[in-house]
Amino acid sequence: MKRVCSYLLHSGALILCGLLLHPNLAHAQFDVPGQPIGKISTDGELMVMELEDGALGKANLFDLAGHTLRFNPEGSRYRVESGALQWDSDFGPELTGTEVTLHHFAFPFSGKNWNSFLVGATGSISFDTLEGDNGLDPRGRVRGISIGRFDPLAEAASALANTVPAICVFFKPRMSGPHYVKELPDRVVVTWDLTEPFGNIQDFTWFKTINRFQVVLHRNGSIEMSYDQIAAKDAIVGVYPMLSDAVEKPLASISAEPHPTVAAHLDVRNLKLSVVDSLLLKITFETRGPVLPEGDPALADITYRVFFDAHIPLPTRVDAAHPAAVWTVRGAAWPGHASRYFAFGQGLSHNVKTSGNTIVLEGVLPAALRGAEQVAVYAEVVAPGNPEQIVERLSPYVVRLSGIRSPEVHLSSLTRKDGPFAIIYESFHYLALPNPQDLSCTVIKALGDRFDFLAYYSDFRIDNQEAGTPSDGPLGGNVTGIAATQHDLESYCSQGRFQWGFVQPVYAGSNQMQEYPPEGAPVGTDHDITFYAHQLGERSLDGKMIPYNYAMSQLGHEMGHRWAAFVSAKVSGETIPLGPVHWARGLQAEAAFPYQRPTEASAMGGGVWQDNFDGTYTQLDDDYYVPATGYSHLDLYLMGLISAAEVPDFFILKNLVPAGKDANGHPIFKADRTKVTIQDVIAIEGPRLPDVDHSQRKFNTGIVVIVEHGQRPSRELIDRANGIRQQWIDYWATTTGHRASMTVNPH
Repeated sequence: MKRVCSYLLHSGALILCGLLLHPNLAHAQFDVPGQPIGKISTDGELMVMELEDGALGKANLFDLAGHTLRFNPEGSRYRVESGALQWDSDFGPELTGTEVTLHHFAFPFSGKNWNSFLVGATGSISFDTLEGDNGLDPRGRVRGISIGRFDPLAEAASALANTVPAICVFFKPRMSGPHYVKELPDRVVVTWDLTEPFGNIQDFTWFKTINRFQVVLHRNGSIEMSYDQIAAKDAIVGVYPMLSDAVEKPLASISAEPHPTVAAHLDVRNLKLSVVDSLLLKITFETRGPVLPEGDPALADITYRVFFDAHIPLPTRVDAAHPAAVWTVRGAAWPGHASRYFAFGQGLSHNVKTSGNTIVLEGVLPAALRGAEQVAVYAEVVAPGNPEQIVERLSPYVVRLSGIRSPEVHLSSLTRKDGPFAIIYESFHYLALPNPQDLSCTVIKALGDRFDFLAYYSDFRIDNQEAGTPSDGPLGGNVTGIAATQHDLESYCSQGRFQWGFVQPVYAGSNQMQEYPPEGAPVGTDHDITFYAHQLGERSLDGKMIPYNYAMSQLGHEMGHRWAAFVSAKVSGETIPLGPVHWARGLQAEAAFPYQRPTEASAMGGGVWQDNFDGTYTQLDDDYYVPATGYSHLDLYLMGLISAAEVPDFFILKNLVPAGKDANGHPIFKADRTKVTIQDVIAIEGPRLPDVDHSQRKFNTGIVVIVEHGQRPSRELIDRANGIRQQWIDYWATTTGHRASMTVNPH
């Protein structure tokens, strides 16, 4: 299954757009058919999905504003109490970097005395001894603590355990603002004054917010976390020392039959489970021969999985199992980067340890298994090249879960009598992310397989730091020649019609569901719609830009992923990826039918490049999808809306080097140019089928508003969803040059 991310197309950073970004979607990972999670009704041209009670769990919102938490050391552990706010209003000087050096004392933490530490811009402190350049460790990871872009906080909090010694004061990704440090003879005070991100398509607010909190590290090792003003409601709070002297207790050793025809590094001989310091579950895969080391390109797509099933009666066969949690190790390799193993799953640390013939995973017991006395554990290994090629499988084995507990607590309710705790934290979060197969099955089983696309909107937030959503789907319609093929229709409950959709609902209060920016919203960068308000308003009679601009950016981009951007081209015998998920920044990808500006780059990335005929190129429009833009000729060919003969030759620029700006402020780059033709694409991918004379031209989108159990959609949600519905029909007609039509019809 493919899972596509939207995000900042201009970032230049590699983003692994795949299952690695969605560890919480256990069903989606293994193409288990979705199950309805609510009931469907209609409201005009919209669908209303009322969720089953508890379908997305429960939110746990921040409740410590106006309080101080004190962590009192007791040996290597802590007792915690919550009290009235203790606040030092003298912040000291602003910290310009990340590292703080102590001059009066060394702070005792995680079994060591520290003379320095790192202050994270998003509300954390880490005691990281790894050295590297530009804030990266030798493996290219960010020093200190960080989580994946799509990691829900409910799961990320547990995945931080035993990875790096750290303190999460109010760890919330994407926040920004000044932070201050003041050192005194007996303590050091660190204060953050941060705002949540604002104004962008992925944001929940148009204006700055106030989030002011501080931590005091005392000479005796005690830690005080204080919260003055907090606008945000989700974050990770806790203390994460390393379990360096932890006691390991064996739980089980599961043997497997030898498979001499399987490669030695894929032939699992034993699966061992143990408990570390009563807090962490440790899984060790032992293979017949040495596992592939990181850096070996052959490890790409190798997958090791262990499944946990707590359903009673416990299964004795894999085909009877319904895993409540899955831990996965997958190898990944991509051009220009060393191959690596990644781990993902509920409660699992992303770190993978390999040595000789072992692969070791470690994590907190998944929430779905807490309280279970026994679980059935089984495992499988998947060879690269074919996700269905399971080369090794261990049958379910009953394991008694004894001597293991979760380090997560409810901090505001603790007293000095509780504990002591080796690791202690609380995750404050919104409702859980849904499984996209469950969403599509809820709709299709109720109303039939009549939708090409599905878009979801809600009046509640989910556990995601971004207001937008990735997209995925089974690619119904059986199109070939686009480097992505139809798959897993059953998982989405489709007989062949459903193609693509949002992974999760977009919140009604987010920026991208609002018709226009509010009055007084600050003007942002050229990646914010406010930057273009005057320019776009000049083109309309009422002086306003096209409504729901952000919503069209999201819809146009995500639904465009049904066809793009996966293809490569063969030029002079060389295979050149044009994506792989968004068009490369240097790809000439001008919109064939612009949506609202004379010159637009494709909604799928790339840019509009002017050749200056001196080895430099001026970027007239960049690869970011704000304001909403149209599709390139290459996109339209892949969509089946124009023939190969209608795609003009284009080019791709490599080795971009900044070379100033032109008189209009457009950036200029030196670059190496390679001409590309549509026949170069066809040489690798084959022709697009069905061709332009037989391709689909009429599409239907289901727009679904989702509410919690027992609720009805708010008038605001209905009005905004209807506004998006109307604009989406016009957007599609305009950007396809009226060669295709879009309906939004639930009936």
